[in-house]
Formats: sequence, structure tokens, C-alpha cells
Amino acid sequence: MKAGLLCVGLTTLDVAARPIEAIPREETTTLIEGLACSPAGTAAGAAFVAARLGMGVRLASAVGDDATGRFVRFLLEEEGVDTGLLETIPGRTTSATLLAIDSAGRRPNFHAPGAGMLARPSEAVVAAGERARFLHYAGVGGRHLDGGPGAALVQAARAAGTIVTCDLISPRATALEELKRLLPSVDYFMPSAAEALALTGVADLWAAADLFISLGAGACVIKNGRKGALMALGGARTVLPAHAITPVDTTSCGDSFCAGFIAALDRGREPQEAGRFATATAALVAMGLGTLGKVESFEATEAAMREMTLDEAA
Repeated sequence: MKAGLLCVGLTTLDVAARPIEAIPREETTTLIEGLACSPAGTAAGAAFVAARLGMGVRLASAVGDDATGRFVRFLLEEEGVDTGLLETIPGRTTSATLLAIDSAGRRPNFHAPGAGMLARPSEAVVAAGERARFLHYAGVGGRHLDGGPGAALVQAARAAGTIVTCDLISPRATALEELKRLLPSVDYFMPSAAEALALTGVADLWAAADLFISLGAGACVIKNGRKGALMALGGARTVLPAHAITPVDTTSCGDSFCAGFIAALDRGREPQEAGRFATATAALVAMGLGTLGKVESFEATEAAMREMTLDEAA
């Protein structure tokens, strides 16, 4: 029987601190409210949150052979993520991002590229994708994934009956061509609103969703920040309102939305209800610092979904 989730794509370490209103010119010490170090990235962030929500999760990605890579692996394993497919690349550093979050929630970041973009679709990864109940393919833009290898992985998983979700590392110029290879084997394509508009060149999110479906996606869920999300599934068009919260750190909201959506589908929820659970997951992440934010469990998130006020006016 197929079970669990395989996440493929980007892994980074996020170091988030707030509030940082400006970087002083002098070498002074400034007291802040908090700082958090978390595994993040389109694959590791989703894996981290999905594990907290109770799923069995494997991560196929890459880190360097530095202390940061060992720390990321430790944090993932502590949360229950299986890192057997997380490759350590000798001589490379681990991708990391420093996020300076101000009191308004704005988050200029400083990124140090590393091994995180070097996930490989090895035979072991392909086999894991075929055995998993869900494959979250978050590797569009990956050096060893674009151009065919990633699409072959997704096709093999889908042919084996795996439910495939897909997210983007970044909307590069080549991303649309890669999506033409991928989307015929994708059940749920889950870009952000900015990515959807940038890739399609249209001004309307529903039109963007329709374009992705015309390229083969079974459904399209567009994450739209404070405005919630849009879901195009079959002939149905559903708006999923966000929750009315005071955000602390929105860095991993997109990845956590994907994780929440998959976790809810795994519990037997219908797609629209899974979308509502996903918005609650993202809201809880935004209310705290770091990738997990205030996410405690599937049950606690479901309770929050019922209790938090929807922002119908957004």
C-alpha cells in the first residue's frame, strides 16, 4: 500500500530575526525579540511542516559537507523527516538565507547559494517516488532536474499511481518550458500569484490557472498571500480566503501551504477542504518565527482553522 510523502527540490537553512528596522553603521549590539534557525526551501520547508502535521516524509535534496549541512540534517531528523535521500556534496557549502524582518513583516533577505539547488533524480529517488502516496516536486529550476530528468521522475511516479503536487523554486525564464514537460503528470500545480503572472504574462489569476490546466495540470491552486488562494479544479473555481492575523514572519508560508494541502488530502479531505486547511497552516506559520511558526499538529491546525476569523475583505 502506498504511503507517505516524498519532497524533491531545494533545501536551505533560514536564519530569521526580528524586528530589524535598519542595519546600524556602528558596531553596536541591538536587542531584538527573537531569532530562529530552520530548514527551509521549497522541498525541505514543505517536508519539515508536513512532518510536524503527522505525515511520514522523505526528503530528496542536497546539502554541503559543512556544519550548516549537518545542522539542517539534524533538525530535519529531529522532526521525523527521513533524510536517507538527502545527499551531502563534498566541498560544497549548504545554501543559507539570512532574513532581516522588520516590525511590519517586511523581510529583505541575504542568500548564500550552495548545494541546495543540486538535488539529483537518482534511481533511489525515482523508486521512492513510485512508492510514495504523494510526490511534492519542488525542483523546477534545479540544475540536475530541468531539461528532462525531473520530468522523467514525475512521470514515473504518476504512472505508479502517486499523487503529484508541484511548486517552483523561482520563476526563471526557462520555467514555462520546463512546466510544459511536467504538468501533464501533475495533479496539483501550486505556484504563487507573482509566479503565475510572471510565467504566463496575463493580468488575471484565473486566466493563468486556465493556461496551466491547458498545459496538462489536473488542477491549479494559486497562493495569493494576504488574499488567500484560488483553486481551479475541473469546472469549479473556488476562492479560499486567508485568515485575519497579525503576521510575524511570512517567509515559509508558501511551502507550508503546500504541506498543509498534502497533509489534509492524506487524511481524506476533499480538495476544497484541503485548501482551507492549507490556508490555516500558512496562517499559523506566519504568526511565529521560522519555518514551523506556531504549527503544533494536524489536530491543532484543524482546530485553529475552525476558530480563526477569515479575512473576507482581502
